[in-house]
Amino acid sequence: MSDKKQSNKGTEQPAPPYFNYKPMKTKNALSPKVGNRPVKPDTISGKATVKVPVVLAETVVQLDLNPKIEFPEPVLEIKNIKKNLKITQCRLLLPTNKLFIAGFVRKNIQYATPKYGTKDSVVSDIRSLTIDVPFNAVTEIDYIRKPKFEFGPESREFTFFTKSELPDGFSSKEHLLSADLSQFDQYSGEEFNELPWCELLSSRFIQYDEALDRKMGRVYDQHGKCIDAPFEEGTFTKIEEKMVVEVKLKVLQKQQVNVDSKKKW
Repeated sequence: MSDKKQSNKGTEQPAPPYFNYKPMKTKNALSPKVGNRPVKPDTISGKATVKVPVVLAETVVQLDLNPKIEFPEPVLEIKNIKKNLKITQCRLLLPTNKLFIAGFVRKNIQYATPKYGTKDSVVSDIRSLTIDVPFNAVTEIDYIRKPKFEFGPESREFTFFTKSELPDGFSSKEHLLSADLSQFDQYSGEEFNELPWCELLSSRFIQYDEALDRKMGRVYDQHGKCIDAPFEEGTFTKIEEKMVVEVKLKVLQKQQVNVDSKKKW
């Protein structure tokens, strides 16, 4: 008997560490007020050339979307739709003023799907569907300040004059006068420009959603079975959406700017 007790004692698992956790108790959760003193920034005065982001354009782009959305189960009604704009590409194609934009609208649709019903009522579960509506667009922008852009130098070839001996059959007083074909000479180069980029400022959504397969008086539950419901109710699984998205953005490029600073501290 004693051996059995000893073996059980040896197999007991120790209590998890959080069983002994004792949270620290504080009497006051407010942070005490502390003092501070202003410090003069270390700046330069006089004329200087700085390299800073310069605004090339600020514009509002309108995107027209017309997606069709299919739900995984019958929908009695849509309760709410939350939208977020996501930009995956915003590229200015230099030296033109064409701006290429790509991304998607993240949509979280909250809807009611019937569970069971009677002639006077319908009991539903609230579900949600999250989808991405992609888009691609190209637009022309008006410059506030033109971008800094330089082409590389034009590639040009050149050669050197050579004087060579002629083979047998020619007069010994004559020579072959021509370009040097034993080498290749060229003038070329590269220009490295600053790449413009975008900043997203705001977005606005205007939308209209319409059910495509709703029939009044036909209500289906989550399993696709027709159930009792008030005569005016109906379910659907597909909607067509017309949405206008207004995107306000800023196009920038790093450029060198002359400044004149007068130090007053």
